[in-house]
Amino acid sequence: MSSAIRLTAGATTVALGLLLPGAAASAAPAKTVKITVMASSDIHGNAVNWDYYKNAEYDDSAHNDVGLAKISTMVSQIRADRGAGHTLLFDSGDTLQGTPLDYYYAKVEPITSTGETHPMAKAMNAIGYDAVTLGNHEFNYGLPLLGAWVKQMKAPVLGANAVSARTGLPAYQPFVIKTMNVKGDKPIRVGVLGLTNPGVAIWDKANVEGKLKFLDLVATAKKWVPVIRGLGADVVLVTAHAGDNGLSSYGSDLPVENAAAMVAEEVPGVDAVLFGHAHNDVPQRFVTNKATGRQVLLTEPSKWGQRLSVVDFTLAKERGKWTVTGKSSTTLNTNSVAEDPKIVALMKKQHDKTVGYVNQVIAQSKEQLSAAESPYKDTPILDYIQKVQTDLVGEGIAGTADASLPVLSIAAPFSRTAVFPAGPVSVRDMAGLYVYDNTLLGVRMTGAQIKDFLEYSAKYFAQIAPGAPIDLATLTNAGGTPDYNYDQLSGVSYDIDIAKPVGQRIVGLSYQGKPVTADQQFVVAINNYRQSGGGGFPHVSTAPVVYNAQVEIRQALIEYAAATGTIDPATFAEANWKLVRDGVPVF
Repeated sequence: MSSAIRLTAGATTVALGLLLPGAAASAAPAKTVKITVMASSDIHGNAVNWDYYKNAEYDDSAHNDVGLAKISTMVSQIRADRGAGHTLLFDSGDTLQGTPLDYYYAKVEPITSTGETHPMAKAMNAIGYDAVTLGNHEFNYGLPLLGAWVKQMKAPVLGANAVSARTGLPAYQPFVIKTMNVKGDKPIRVGVLGLTNPGVAIWDKANVEGKLKFLDLVATAKKWVPVIRGLGADVVLVTAHAGDNGLSSYGSDLPVENAAAMVAEEVPGVDAVLFGHAHNDVPQRFVTNKATGRQVLLTEPSKWGQRLSVVDFTLAKERGKWTVTGKSSTTLNTNSVAEDPKIVALMKKQHDKTVGYVNQVIAQSKEQLSAAESPYKDTPILDYIQKVQTDLVGEGIAGTADASLPVLSIAAPFSRTAVFPAGPVSVRDMAGLYVYDNTLLGVRMTGAQIKDFLEYSAKYFAQIAPGAPIDLATLTNAGGTPDYNYDQLSGVSYDIDIAKPVGQRIVGLSYQGKPVTADQQFVVAINNYRQSGGGGFPHVSTAPVVYNAQVEIRQALIEYAAATGTIDPATFAEANWKLVRDGVPVF
C-alpha cells in the first residue's frame, strides 16, 4: 500500500512517495515521512579545490579534495535525489579563516573597507545554506569583519552561547526553526540551535574581551532546547563548534571546549548533534541521553569540505504530532564528485586575485630551507621566525624598563611541508611556513618559569631508552600533542633528554654560556594563541605583557623578507637546542 505526501520547503514542492507498513483493516496506518539534513564544518576559507601554498589543485596522501564547490555538487545531487523540499543544509563553523583567500578579503582588501561581498558569503548564499554556526576562527579578524559577513549571509548565523558582556543577552541569533509543509497534514518543524566554542574568550581575547562572553554549551542548550520544543519543533538539532571528547586544551578556567557529546548526554530533547572543530571524520555515533534514555546521533564531516555529513530522519504521525522514529547518518567523500562550475565561476575573480597576491616574489633565498625536520631538529627555517620575532619585540621594548632584558622567542613547527626554495621566495612560501593568523606579544618571564615552559613543551616526544632504535613516525606527537603545541625557544641553549620522563627532560639550560638562574628575568616573544592560554602551557597567560602592538606575525615575516631582499641562513640560523639520551645526541 502506498500513498504520497507533498512536502514544501520555501517555494519548492516535491512529491514524496511513502511506503506505509501493513496494518490490520481496522487500524489506520501511521503516516511516515523521511527528511534529510546535510552538514559541513570547518571549511576554513576553502571555496574551490585549490592549494594556495602549492599553487596547484589540492591533493593529499589520501587524495582528498576540498572546497565549497565540491560541497555544492554533492548537495545538489542529494537535493535532486531526496527532493529539495525535504532537505536542509547547515554548517558548524570555522569559515572565515584558514586560506589566503580568507586573509586577502580580511586584510589586503578588507570587505569592511570595500563593501565587497566576502567570498565565503557569496559561495554559501549561492549553495543555499539554511543556517550556519559560528566557529572560534570567525572571531580572528575582529568583530567588525564578522559583523559585515553576518549581514552578507542570507542564512541566519547562529551562536546562542555568545552573549553581550554588558547585558548577558545573545549577541547572535540563538536558533532557527525551519518549516517543511506536508500537503494535507501538519507541517514538520525542524529546530536548530547553534553553539560556538568557549575558547574564543582565550584565543581571541584581544578581539572579544569586554565585549562578548562565551557560556557553557550544556547549560546554554538546557536553556534553549525547551524553548525550541515549546515553539513546536518536531525535530531538534544542535550545530556545535566543539569536538566530542569532553576535554579542553585550555584547562578548567572556561567551560569545556569539546562538549558535543556532553550536550547529547545531558540535554533532554535533542535528536542529533552536528559538530565540528576537531576536524575528524565521524560518520555516525550514538550517545545515550542520561535523562531520557533516548539515543542521540552525532556526526562530524572532517574539515575543509572534504566530507559532507548526511543525516536521514524518519518521522511518524503519533497522537497528532510528528515524532522521530528512526535516524541514521554517514559522511560522503567529496572527492567522488566534480566541482560545481557555478561556484567556480562565482569565485573566479576573488580566487584569481588571491592567487596573484600569494605568488608575488618578496625575496631571494641563498639556499633551499625546509621545515621537514623541524619537529625534532633545530632548523634554519624556524630560526627565521625566531629572528623576526626577536627583532620586533626588542625594538618594541626599547626605551622601556624592560629594555635591558634579554629577548628570547618561541616558535612551533606549524607545517612540515613548508619550504623556502633556493632563489625566488613568494608570499605563499612565507604563508606556507606560518599558516596561522597570529599576532606577536612580548611577556616577562623568570628562568624558573622558562624551565617549566620547556618541560611542558617536551612532553611532545616519546620516551625512548638509550640505544633503542629511533622511529621518526612515533618519536613526536606523544599523547596526541599536535605539532603546533610543540614550542622551541631561541636565545637560550638547552638539550631535551628523551630518555627521561616528562617533566625531567630539560638539561643544561643556559644563556650566553652561563646557567639560567631561577630568578633571572627575560622577555619572551610569543604569539597570541600561546600567550592567551592555547595549549595549556604554564605561566605565559599570567606573565606581564610588555609588548603588544597587534603585529601579525605572518605579515611581519613577509615585510622583513621584502625589506632585506635576501634570506641568508648565515644571518639568523643558530642551533641552540637538540635531542639527547643521557647526554648523547639523538641526531
